[in-house]
Amino acid sequence: MRLVSLLPSATEIVYALGLGDELVGVTFECDEPPSARTEKAVVVGGRDTRGMSPGDIDAYVKEQLSAGGDLYTLHADALAGLDPELILTQDLCRVCALPSGHVTDALDYLGCRADVLSLDPYTLDEVLATFVAVGERAGVPGRAKELVAGLRTRLAAVATAVAGRQRPRVAIVEWVEPPFTAGHWVPDLVTAAGGTPVAARAGARSVETTWAELAADDPEIVLVTPCGFHLEGAAAQAREVVRHFPAAQVWAIDGDGLVVRPGPRLIDGVEAIAAILHPGAVPAPPPGAIDRVA
Repeated sequence: MRLVSLLPSATEIVYALGLGDELVGVTFECDEPPSARTEKAVVVGGRDTRGMSPGDIDAYVKEQLSAGGDLYTLHADALAGLDPELILTQDLCRVCALPSGHVTDALDYLGCRADVLSLDPYTLDEVLATFVAVGERAGVPGRAKELVAGLRTRLAAVATAVAGRQRPRVAIVEWVEPPFTAGHWVPDLVTAAGGTPVAARAGARSVETTWAELAADDPEIVLVTPCGFHLEGAAAQAREVVRHFPAAQVWAIDGDGLVVRPGPRLIDGVEAIAAILHPGAVPAPPPGAIDRVA
């Protein structure tokens, strides 16, 4: 089956299912595994925001959306040339990836008959269910069930390791300028890691808030996991967050790698957060995952 992934998390799912050789198209943001972007055709482009501050990125996004513009560009001719059979996309967030409606319209225009699967999870359980959905559509349901079973075993191991321990109050900052609460599956990661999420919207969209509102929930630990950034960028932003939470520990996490993309590495994220909340209860994550800044 010829597969095209229009979001980074779907690319990770495809590789986790052992279907990397069948993947023919990706987006410009697909960086895991690193070979995906260099060995596959790039069918979705977008603005390179490297070098832009979080505030500048936020202003650009709001300007584009208010004007009815698109943040991503589908290279329709390139997509048609790949003759895909299954396209993986989403309708969860216009800021994160191209909406599935754009893809369907393009396929109709091009006369392509590819199957389109939209992956739109709002909770951690729903994320795991998308792996099964992809596996079923791609013809490898057994692999998908095995993948999910292995991930659930790791979650159970974390739960056992932190059982009976005090659950610290944890705020996750998904964006810093302006601040955004944690939403979707992210609070579930904190709960699975043995914490109590505060200033969060479990199973709902993340929303803009204020530092005063975040601090009012009196978090003991603050995790900075900005969407679109790995650990280096998250750490730089976390250092600006410290002044808003003088009584809390402040940690930076590789947001794209471990928290914000709904792919298999979310379980790595649970394990990394558990290592922060309960030192010694679980193994420390590898370098490049977390960094305490205060």
